[in-house]
Amino acid sequence: MSGHSKWSTIKHQKGATDAKRGKLFSKLGRAISVVVREGKSDNPENNARLRLAIEQAKAINMPKENINRAIERGMGRGGTGQLETVIYEGFGPEKTGLMIECVTDNKNRTGSEIKSFLERGGGGLGSPGSANYLFEKKGLILVEKSGNSEEQILKLIDLGIEDVEEEEDFIEVYTKPEQLEEIKEKITKAGFVIKEASLVFKPLSLITIEEQTKKDKLLHFLETVEDLDEVQKVYCNADFVVK
Repeated sequence: MSGHSKWSTIKHQKGATDAKRGKLFSKLGRAISVVVREGKSDNPENNARLRLAIEQAKAINMPKENINRAIERGMGRGGTGQLETVIYEGFGPEKTGLMIECVTDNKNRTGSEIKSFLERGGGGLGSPGSANYLFEKKGLILVEKSGNSEEQILKLIDLGIEDVEEEEDFIEVYTKPEQLEEIKEKITKAGFVIKEASLVFKPLSLITIEEQTKKDKLLHFLETVEDLDEVQKVYCNADFVVK
């Protein structure tokens, strides 16, 4: 039998074993700085995006002093250039759609680098709106599996959660972006263990990739893009068939 594995699922599996701690700390530090600046608050109680970013940092054991330094930079006390979030749209091998989230202090430089890299890898940078329509902004909560996953899913549905998908290692719960914190709290109070919560671009339709050489090429392409210093996250509408 064949199964399916989305790029988002593969990323989470890779992240669990990723040994590149220094690069991860650097990327999350930049993410924390930018959500502090954009949210105009260094208080997680008043800044939901900062609260999520700190939770993600703690999940990979990022030192407290690193988190505090990132918050200081976000408040303009770190002596670095002004960081901002920029979303680039484009296409990868096999005509897959891409949303590339970056944190940069020079979006012209970063845009040029992303464009050059995508073209070398068999893809291309698109204009605003060229790939955005293939995705929907959502809140994503990863719930750890425990016991009977079917029973877990039914309990989540009983909480009024409609968009639930089962993956190999966890259950994905999708929410409206503005309801992420509310649903996250509801799930926690119901006794579930949450692995991660974040804002994401969820593909509205998936492109199936079956041939092994094509899968290998696309996976290498996506991993390399996400490994670029200023890239925070890469979203792709690929569906990898697992035989």
